[in-house]
Amino acid sequence: MEKLSNACGVTGNEAPVRELLTQLMGPYVDEVIVDRLENVIAVKKGKQGKPKIMLAAHMDEVGLMVKTVTKEGFLQFSKIGGIDDRILPAQKVVVHTKNGGAYQGVIGSKPPHIQKEEERRKVLAFDDLFIDIGAESKKAVEKMGITVGNPVAFDIKHVALNKSMVMGKAFDNRAGCLVMVETLKRLGETDCTVCAVGTVQEEAGLRGAGTAAFGVDPDVALALDVTVAGDVPGVREYDTSVRTGKGPALTVSDSGLITHPKILRWLLDTAEEEKITIQLESGLMGSTDAARISLTRQGIPSGAISIPTRYIHSPTTMLNIQDIENSVKLAVAAIQKISKHF
Repeated sequence: MEKLSNACGVTGNEAPVRELLTQLMGPYVDEVIVDRLENVIAVKKGKQGKPKIMLAAHMDEVGLMVKTVTKEGFLQFSKIGGIDDRILPAQKVVVHTKNGGAYQGVIGSKPPHIQKEEERRKVLAFDDLFIDIGAESKKAVEKMGITVGNPVAFDIKHVALNKSMVMGKAFDNRAGCLVMVETLKRLGETDCTVCAVGTVQEEAGLRGAGTAAFGVDPDVALALDVTVAGDVPGVREYDTSVRTGKGPALTVSDSGLITHPKILRWLLDTAEEEKITIQLESGLMGSTDAARISLTRQGIPSGAISIPTRYIHSPTTMLNIQDIENSVKLAVAAIQKISKHF
C-alpha cells in the first residue's frame, strides 16, 4: 500500500503507477499487455468456454496541472479531477517534469493579514491561487524543466496510524489497485479467465475503462475502487451509511450505474457463504469504472466492490486496512464461484 500510495500518477500521467503495477501483477499472470491508451492488462488464462471476468482499478489520482508561469516565477494551475477549492491553500505539492525532475512547492495565496474583511469570509477559488517553488523568475522555472502541462501531485507520504488505520495520498484509487494485486496473488487455479486492468484517466471521465473493456470483451466486470466513508462528524446517515472497518461496500446504484441484478446476487451470495461482512450503498453522486464498462459493446454486466475511505479527492485520505483484506477475500471467492452464476 505504501509503494502504491507514494507513487505519482496524476490523471494522464500514470506511467509510474503502471510500471509498479506491472511488477506487482506480473508473477501471478500469464501475460501483461499495455494497450494504446496505456491501460495495463494482466491476463490469467482459464479454460476455453468458461467466463471471462474483467477487474478494473484506476491508476490515476486527482491533482493539478501547470497552466501558466508568471514572469516572477510563480506557477498558476488547473485542477485535474474533482477537488474542493477549500482544501488547496497552503498544501505542499510536487511538480513533476518530463525529464524526471520533481520540485517541491506550496500553494500560496494572499496572506490573511492584508486581506479585506469580505476577502477573509469567502472561499478562495483555485484560479486565485498559485504554486510557489522558490523560483526567482520565469527563466529560472524554465531552466528547471517546468513547462505548461506538467502534472502536480500533493506531497503526502503514507503512514500507519495504528494497527488498523492508515493514511496517505491517492488511496483513490491505489487501494483498489492493491485489492486487484492481492486478488491475483491469492486466486490460485481457476477455470475462468481473469483480466486485471489498471485503467487510466478515470478521474477525467472513466475514459480508460471504456477502451480497455472494448478490447478485453469480458462476460462480466467488477470495478475495484473506494467510496465515501460517512463515519465523520457532520455527515448524516441519509447522506451515506457506509463506515470504515465495516467491510467492503457494494454499489446498488450510483449516478452512472444500476448494478446488474445477477452481479449483485452473485456478490451478495458469495459474501453470505464466506461470512464476509459487506455494506450496501445507493444514491451516491459520482460513479466508478463499472459505469463505463457496463455500456461497452452490447453491454457488460458490471458491479463495484469499494473500500470505505475518508476524505477522498483531498490530499490526505484514510482507511481501515481490514476493509482491503475483506475486499480481497470477497473478490477471490466471487471469481472462484463465477461459473455457478454465469
